[in-house]
Amino acid sequence: MTSSSPQGAGRRLENGIAWAVRNADGIVAIVVAVVVGLMDVLNQNMDDNIVSGATLLVLAALVYGSLTERRRRMADIRTATTATSRAVEDLAMVRTLSAAEVALAHERARRTTTRWVFKGGTGTYLRAVTLPECVLEAQRQRRSLSMKIDIINPADDAVCAAYARFRSTFGPGGDRAAWTVERTRKEAYATVVAASWHRQRLDTLEIDVHLSSVAPALRFDLSDTCLIITQDDPSRVGLYVERDRPLYDYYVTELHQSREQAVKLDLREAVPLADEPTVDEVGRLLDRLGLPLPPSFTDRDVGDIIDKALRAENPYRR
Repeated sequence: MTSSSPQGAGRRLENGIAWAVRNADGIVAIVVAVVVGLMDVLNQNMDDNIVSGATLLVLAALVYGSLTERRRRMADIRTATTATSRAVEDLAMVRTLSAAEVALAHERARRTTTRWVFKGGTGTYLRAVTLPECVLEAQRQRRSLSMKIDIINPADDAVCAAYARFRSTFGPGGDRAAWTVERTRKEAYATVVAASWHRQRLDTLEIDVHLSSVAPALRFDLSDTCLIITQDDPSRVGLYVERDRPLYDYYVTELHQSREQAVKLDLREAVPLADEPTVDEVGRLLDRLGLPLPPSFTDRDVGDIIDKALRAENPYRR
């Protein structure tokens, strides 16, 4: 048989010392008890004070050991509680919002954000509140702003019809107007016009518009601080995800992938729009962007698009 290696012996010695340090209280108690016991057996004339003092020393060592063990257990409990709390927080990544809380969450998200990512149907609330308010904050704070907008393609008859059916299923919108294919087209065209109009008035605004052929059932608004998920029905609760949650990062990727599969408009090709755009300007703008208006649209229809683009009303204002 081969003898143990020096490394193995050294490791056993270290383990033994570490064990002795961890259990020093018990070792002291045992040693004192054994020594006093032997002395008492071998010397019948031992002073009672020595025996009493040794007994107290043993008891003190035992009490110290008990307290040390209790501290260890409490530390283990605190560690387990902290881990459990962290796990519960991770599970509670999503917070529900009432209708009033949704508006407040949007307001807070707009205050300091340098980016906004939107994915939804036609972007009515985006035009009415989010876009102008974000631009106003960027101007006020003299900072840049990046916006990415993903809406349905107004030139896609199938997706416009599907979205109109979806919205009609739950009744009219907040303005009580019926959702038709024509209205759906106008709302989507208006978002394109609004994006171009605001881009031409804020040099630090980087804004992209993507047109999807899939009708969404949810609306996503993502800022630097949070993700807000809502439906077009204001009576339904919204969902709120803070930036430091994994779900936020998941949706950053999801929204990016959605835009990658949509048609991107090059707003750099947009023709100039006056403060109060004319029908001809809007027509030329959409032609230049490769998104011409349907031949059936009249000047009045284009006028409706301009009103929806620049004077949209908050559909959820009560």
